[in-house]
Amino acid sequence: MSQNKWYQLTSEEVLQLQQVDMQQGLPWEEAWKRQGEAGRNELTEGNRVSPITLLLNQFKDFMVLVLLGATLISGLLGEYLDAITIVVIIVMNGILGFTQEFRAERSLRALKELSAPNANVWREGAIHQIPARDLVPGDIILLESGDRIPADVRFLETNGVYIEESALTGESVAVSKQTAAIAHDEVPLGDQRNLGFMGTMVSRGTAKAVVVRIGMNTEMGKIADLIQNTESMETPLQHRLEQLGKILIIVAIALTVLVVVAGIMHGQQPYAMFLAGVSLAVAAIPEGLPAIVTIALALGVQRMIKRKAIVRKLPSVETLGCASVICSDKTGTLTQNKMTVTHLWVGGDVLEVTGDGYTPVGDIQIGGQNADLLKNPSLSRLLHVSVLCNNATLYEEKQELKRKKGKDSKENVVSVWNIKGDPTEGALVVLSAKSGITQESLSDKYKRIAEFPFDSERKRMSVLVTSENGRMACTKGAPDVLLQHCSYILWDGKVIPFTSTLKQKVMAANEGMARSALRVLGIAYKELKSTDRYDDYETVENGLVFIGLTGMIDPPRKEVREAISKCRKAGIKTIMITGDHQATAEAIAKQLGMIQGSGVSLSGQQLASMSDEDLEAKVNDTYVYARVSPEHKLRIVKALQRKGHVVAMTGDGVNDAPAIKAADIGIAMGITGTDVSKEASSLILSDDNFSTIVAAIEEGRGIYENIRKFIRYLLASNVGEIMTMFIAMIAGLPLPLVPIQILWVNLVTDGLPAMALGVDQAEKDLMQHKPRSSKENIFARRLGWKIISRGILIGVCTLAAFWLVLRADPSDAATLLKAQSVAFATLVMAQLIHVFDCRSSRSIFHRNPLQNRYLVLAVLSSLILMLAVMYVDTLQPIFKTVPLGWKDWILVLIAAGIPTFLMGLGSVLSPKRTKGSRPASYTSSKASFR
Repeated sequence: MSQNKWYQLTSEEVLQLQQVDMQQGLPWEEAWKRQGEAGRNELTEGNRVSPITLLLNQFKDFMVLVLLGATLISGLLGEYLDAITIVVIIVMNGILGFTQEFRAERSLRALKELSAPNANVWREGAIHQIPARDLVPGDIILLESGDRIPADVRFLETNGVYIEESALTGESVAVSKQTAAIAHDEVPLGDQRNLGFMGTMVSRGTAKAVVVRIGMNTEMGKIADLIQNTESMETPLQHRLEQLGKILIIVAIALTVLVVVAGIMHGQQPYAMFLAGVSLAVAAIPEGLPAIVTIALALGVQRMIKRKAIVRKLPSVETLGCASVICSDKTGTLTQNKMTVTHLWVGGDVLEVTGDGYTPVGDIQIGGQNADLLKNPSLSRLLHVSVLCNNATLYEEKQELKRKKGKDSKENVVSVWNIKGDPTEGALVVLSAKSGITQESLSDKYKRIAEFPFDSERKRMSVLVTSENGRMACTKGAPDVLLQHCSYILWDGKVIPFTSTLKQKVMAANEGMARSALRVLGIAYKELKSTDRYDDYETVENGLVFIGLTGMIDPPRKEVREAISKCRKAGIKTIMITGDHQATAEAIAKQLGMIQGSGVSLSGQQLASMSDEDLEAKVNDTYVYARVSPEHKLRIVKALQRKGHVVAMTGDGVNDAPAIKAADIGIAMGITGTDVSKEASSLILSDDNFSTIVAAIEEGRGIYENIRKFIRYLLASNVGEIMTMFIAMIAGLPLPLVPIQILWVNLVTDGLPAMALGVDQAEKDLMQHKPRSSKENIFARRLGWKIISRGILIGVCTLAAFWLVLRADPSDAATLLKAQSVAFATLVMAQLIHVFDCRSSRSIFHRNPLQNRYLVLAVLSSLILMLAVMYVDTLQPIFKTVPLGWKDWILVLIAAGIPTFLMGLGSVLSPKRTKGSRPASYTSSKASFR
């Protein structure tokens, strides 16, 4: 039998196929035999990579191998400090990478923890409690409230059983289960009402069921398999840095060889040129780049933690900056995951209910005015019956705040209201509590004497209570079913016959609420005579008095609408992917302003019938996917990626984990999220707030721009150093810089200033541009031109200052020493001035140079280090420098300032961008939406 068709069979057919007697269960011998054939009922983790292998894999990266080569060269040159620094960088990066990958491997172990430890099984006519891993197909098991279902089962008997399946299907309301066969061919997971799934929880009722799938064949097993076989995407930053490293090394080595060859051809000593060339190569290769990237990401992570976003994988931070789509789960992410009554219909009037979540604070309003229960006895009776016909409990918890303001401060403790029991019943308890009608206030007046539980066939529930006025039946249920049992209606406080006209009004109100995606329940009651039977529900639930309708929904979070609007302004599309019903999903999406223009929604059933090509054709116009399975979520994410989008996937359930792992950046909920979704994610929202994603995207964009800033600075500086040496050798001039000076320039300018750029403030218009393309080159948006043009100018101006001093007496050793000192000072100063230019996408004149205090301090530190080697007597022989006079410094400052101020002046004089033109700082993604 196909794994997906058990719901089509009757109970008898299932038992026959499984070759088991429902009253006796499997014989022990047969069970052991089946276990040998089918294996254990547990989730496997596939081929696990050992921690040692994970650690060694971190040192196979191309850039790491190059850094090791640079370490060797630095050691040969006697630059042991440089060598030690590089080794520390390599080890730090290796440990960070190992930690991230090791934590990611734990996602399957978290999934295994959802398996039930034990099961009550019927074998050889008796009940036995056995480890759940020993269950086999055909085992008859017993389930009761609070049990976790140990395998995929087909229900044989149900007694008011409800299963909490939100972690698997995304549906926020517990689902009632039945035993009847389902005739349809393709039924979504959430609608397979005669099946129970491994890892879901029995919220109430009892049941007997037969095991039909175990281990990796279960729905939970399929998710485990998807996680195992879903490869994590390489982030754009990782890819670009690897490309950049290879390019820089090839270019640096090629230019260094040219410098050495040119110097030797012009009569320079081969040994001196070899040392100069090696020094130049070490300086030209930005071995500090990985460290600065790591530090920039780490500091960005600290800022994100303050904004409630916890990063699990460092490189994924910048991926948020080019996210063009956010795929979000509905339940608990866009909504509160708290069923709330928002509308009532009583006596022909529509009433609105205010308030948030389970907190019993709010009003019931008619036409904008608060309803008076004394003047509206029909409403009062509806609230009383809602509480009496109810098994849920509203309770208050006291929680301490993490940050205490004082030992005895009342602000240290906050009240949190929660529901114990069915969420639908909880919504009715909260509704009544908002008007002061609570279970406690009614406990002295009413005593429960009987209950007829809700089941999927009757679609209603009744409770019998007694009071000083006699006995009363309180009933709630599906309106279309309940109306058939009502003979009267409570209208304006009076019981009148329930005419066909009044019934039509009730049905019209019911349809209106349903169109708004509200879950509608009808409320009724009946005063019982002393002679009436109360042990038979058919007698009790006939001749009822209809009171009204309650409409409830899992409401959207207040802040989400604004967050989605911000995403839209930033060129980011938000898509809802949920296991809930299509009408409910569409209604929530419209409330949040998600669906734009000709946007459509698709159901899981429609998705199942579509090929990957058909899905790709519609994916840009679809804003809502409802009633989907984990496989569907994965298909949607991959279809968006094939269309060129960078996809962020949010979610909190087990069913979200495969798609979270496959997405370019997976985002899990910190409070309601399962361990499985968290372990598969790259980012965790500690407040479960969708708007935190917007803050994370802003940080991601800012971090990426800062990385571009210090790449621009480092490479322009390195180009300046290479061009200084290259042009001098081509022109047949003496060495403008000796090897130790080259290495000192590298140390002074590449360290602290570059690091300070990594924490630079974002430009004001950062979130007003479309996401950059995921295929964008690191040198895009004229960055390559800026690096080369500034680098060449720095080299030319440094060499010009060197030549102006040298021409006084080219053959004099003292003159050469002074000229080299001028070149050294000019090169350092040009780079320290240029670092302020790198803060702006336009020029140094477009941002306050003193805004970044860390950069100011870094530049001052570098300046002091440069002056130290020129004016401290003991250091002058080591670094081959001499003190400079004030005239020399005028030359140095003019030559050093020309590259930055000349280019900046051109930017100021150039025509300003016209309003509405494409911003210079961002390019639009090729993956645009129609």
